[in-house]
Amino acid sequence: MNVLTVTLNPALDREIVVENFKINEFHRVKNPSYSVMDPGGKGINVSVILSGLGVRNVAMGFLGGYIGKVVEERMRLMSDLITTAFIHVEEETRENIAIVDPVGETITEINSSGPLVKPDDLRMFVRRFDVALSRVRHVVISGSIPRGVDNEICMTLCKKVSNSGKVSFVEGIGPAFEMAVEAGVVTVARPDLRSRKLLFEETMVDLKDYVKAAKRMLERGARLAILSYAVEGDVIATNDGVWLLKTKSHIDRSHLLGTGDAFMGGVVNSMLENEKDYFLAAKRGMAAAVAEAEYISKERISLEDIDEHMDSFDIRELE
Repeated sequence: MNVLTVTLNPALDREIVVENFKINEFHRVKNPSYSVMDPGGKGINVSVILSGLGVRNVAMGFLGGYIGKVVEERMRLMSDLITTAFIHVEEETRENIAIVDPVGETITEINSSGPLVKPDDLRMFVRRFDVALSRVRHVVISGSIPRGVDNEICMTLCKKVSNSGKVSFVEGIGPAFEMAVEAGVVTVARPDLRSRKLLFEETMVDLKDYVKAAKRMLERGARLAILSYAVEGDVIATNDGVWLLKTKSHIDRSHLLGTGDAFMGGVVNSMLENEKDYFLAAKRGMAAAVAEAEYISKERISLEDIDEHMDSFDIRELE
């Protein structure tokens, strides 16, 4: 097994395409293909992307109830490159709804909170994590924290990865993400800035704010910092400099679903081959995101898709 992905709060994602979507009006889904149901949660999405790139991986986290069974069964059917090792809890796994309007170029997302994780469930998960960690070198920890789990969990898991001399990729927002970064145990840090542009208690408005935040993550020990900026661009920082990667063509906002996870999948896949070339990993991540943005739904892109999009964005050195 090459990669371990951790999704502490998985979901069943329901994506509905509604043209000219408006609040407080009746809408009818025109085509069965406009209503899709897939396993979700950011780490799970990375697992699926990696499987499309030919990477064997094991997916961990907490699943519960009937919805949890649906998520796990669908993952097993999607690819034999994905091994599931979830801990099953009593309460139902959450459902997330995304209403995509390709005409208005909008995505409206409604995410539920997820099940309660009890102390015994968490202890079992940590034991299983330790076993899985001994068999991989690269660990992705991505997404929100479920109820019943302290914010220290991300830092705790990353310390285990760091102490083993292995590589961690973390995407999240809020105290759990920030604590792990501040502890200096995150190799690749990507804050999830979809819902709010707040990081380390500072609101990011201008490009210089993103640069400052990226450099702070490097100062705390990260080797690569990735921050989404203005939809069609990403601020990338390594110890060699800071850059803005910006797409050459317009990206339809309604096609953004899954692009962040594709970015992370591209980074992980690149570092499996070139572990110390962080700038190359960022470029391949950006190419993966641009390739994913060609689809309105989440799709498993290929290595050929990434190669074809390596020149689909401009690179501007900021510092």
